Amino acid sequence: MGRRRSFDVDEVVQAAAELFARRTYDGVSIDDLVKWVGVHRNSLYGVFGSKRGLYLAALRRHVDQEVRPDLARAARSGAAPTWDLLLLAAVDRAPDDSEVAELVSSVFAELDAATGEPAATEALLGRWLRERPALGRDVPVEHDAPESVPAKEI
Repeated sequence: MGRRRSFDVDEVVQAAAELFARRTYDGVSIDDLVKWVGVHRNSLYGVFGSKRGLYLAALRRHVDQEVRPDLARAARSGAAPTWDLLLLAAVDRAPDDSEVAELVSSVFAELDAATGEPAATEALLGRWLRERPALGRDVPVEHDAPESVPAKEI
């Protein structure tokens, strides 16, 4: 019998989503993830299989829990969305990863439907770009890790 998992998978996915949204997929190493989420490397590989597996879980969680529930409000308001992970996925990962491209495209189609026209979607995304801090900003993992996810071993 395998060892019992001693961490909350959803907490790890949420913490990983925050880091990927700050530093992009290529800007995050496995070591960064281990420090940030407080879970050992073998545990991450055991549950997610790879950095990409954790990234996809984080992106799907972000889309399902933060983007889709907010589509209609975002379409009506003048505020820029706080969908950094989705929007960075569109420019950072979608060109090289067909699974990410498919998810991003489907969400943008849903946003088009919610806004009523692609031009409104483009304006919304443009507001996000203007309001987002510099994309290349480095976030030091050891100084900025969330305190809600303590280091755990399995």
